[in-house]
Amino acid sequence: MNTAELTALLAAFGEKPVSFVLPDGGRIPDHAHITEVGRIDREFLDCGGVLRRTSFCCLQAWVADDTEHRLTAGKLVAIIGRALEPLGLAALPVEVEFEDGLISQFPVVSVSAGDAVVLHLGTKHTDCLAKEVCLPAPGATENCCAPESGCC
Repeated sequence: MNTAELTALLAAFGEKPVSFVLPDGGRIPDHAHITEVGRIDREFLDCGGVLRRTSFCCLQAWVADDTEHRLTAGKLVAIIGRALEPLGLAALPVEVEFEDGLISQFPVVSVSAGDAVVLHLGTKHTDCLAKEVCLPAPGATENCCAPESGCC
């Protein structure tokens, strides 16, 4: 889900509280703050030597001791809205960064609403982006990452 889609959905729910559901069904505590809205740009070479670029909007969730705090959909729209234009976030996918033992980033995969607006978070996975270089063709017996194969 990109930032423009998320803010349009949230804007329809005004003062409803926002809740974040983790991929395992757990929740970020309801009194979490969104302390940063950032644009994360990543530039890298894949194992096949191709230069790649990715970007996403990152919302950092932080839990403080003020357990009476509740984030509303309207407040979250306002927080994201301040960063939308200066950081060029509208078309970027949204992820939520949260620390619970480890700092993790979760893509926002869907939004539902009832008593609260619920942002459902998904998982990220590693992948080889140059499988045609690094993986053997079906039935091949040679080592796919031999010194002359082109695989890093």
